[in-house]
Amino acid sequence: MGLKKPFEIKVEPEDNGKRIDTFLAEKFSEISRSRWKTLIEEKNILINNIIPKPSQKIHVGDIITGSIPEPSEIELIAEPIPLKIIYEDEYIIVIDKAPNIVVHPGAGNPSGTIVNALLYHVKNLKGIGGELRPGVVHRLDKGTSGVMVFAKDEKSLNHLSYQFKTHQVKKEYIALIFGKMEEEYGTINLPIGRDPINRKRMKIREEGGREAITNWIVEELFKEFSLVKAMPITGRTHQIRTHFSYIGHPVVGDPLYSSKTKFKQIKNLAVQKALKEFKRQALHAQKLGFTHPITNSFLEFFSPIPEDMNRLISIIRMESEKNDKKS
Repeated sequence: MGLKKPFEIKVEPEDNGKRIDTFLAEKFSEISRSRWKTLIEEKNILINNIIPKPSQKIHVGDIITGSIPEPSEIELIAEPIPLKIIYEDEYIIVIDKAPNIVVHPGAGNPSGTIVNALLYHVKNLKGIGGELRPGVVHRLDKGTSGVMVFAKDEKSLNHLSYQFKTHQVKKEYIALIFGKMEEEYGTINLPIGRDPINRKRMKIREEGGREAITNWIVEELFKEFSLVKAMPITGRTHQIRTHFSYIGHPVVGDPLYSSKTKFKQIKNLAVQKALKEFKRQALHAQKLGFTHPITNSFLEFFSPIPEDMNRLISIIRMESEKNDKKS
């Protein structure tokens, strides 16, 4: 493993008494404090030629020396998977995620993911946590399409992750749900936690759940469906899917949160056929807005509803209009 150019810093009065890992994170802001902690534990850093602990305090006149290992190659395979890139610069990349593709390799999905595709398409990764990989800031479920942002370096990853954590990111989803919403807009404020019986599912949990807030606006009403704009304030796993399912309006096509009963209630044959052919949840992340981690300018990106979901909505709209004319 190659090394970057070694560094040497003399501690000045204004830094007296600081922890060594905190001090280094301030001096080299592109590297996180947790990463510095690891580098110190791996004996890459010295204070006056002595190996310190990450919590050790520094003092005026101390000489801190060290080298930062170059990011190492990882075992993930770069794959030439088609990727729709909306925006890219030296620090971030924004994509329009296609439906039915997993974001990150994991159990059952060792390849064929967005990360594998990014490793192929992005040539100027700077390293995250000592590895040459894209920084996964947030995730979309396999069946959900739409706008996603990834970081190319550790500083950008930390900055973007903080924005998501502190609810500074603007998120808009379009969801096709079963049933007619009775109100034009509203807020679902119900805590979400892991389902103790089915670990693949989330559920509303008054005790042990985490705060979850979803604002919504009706975009269009049909005979047996609603098209809504969902704006999650928090970012819990399956938040939109869990919330709308709990209030009796599950997302169309949702394999986890929509029951067969909802499908059987649909009597229109053309709509039945369209629902059977639609192979995912009808949920699309259409807008994402955030502050650029380096320039501090606010960026907003939009993705139109993809063809498969648009086709389903069009059929439902057409059949709903036919029914209105009959009545």
